Amino acid sequence: MNVKRIFGVLLTLLGIGGLIYTAVLFANTSGNTHDVKLSIVYGILGIIFFIAGIGLVRTTKDES
Repeated sequence: MNVKRIFGVLLTLLGIGGLIYTAVLFANTSGNTHDVKLSIVYGILGIIFFIAGIGLVRTTKDES
């Protein structure tokens, strides 16, 4: 397996974890400004990691 593809899978899993963590924070928020900012930061990082990981997996050719 290619190192780029493994890194892409790792980024994708980190992105999914970040998005799930954002959802949990959003569900448990009390409306404080700090909670909302934290949710936005984790959500944006999760989306970036997820998109980068999916793009890396899709564009890497499988060479055996």
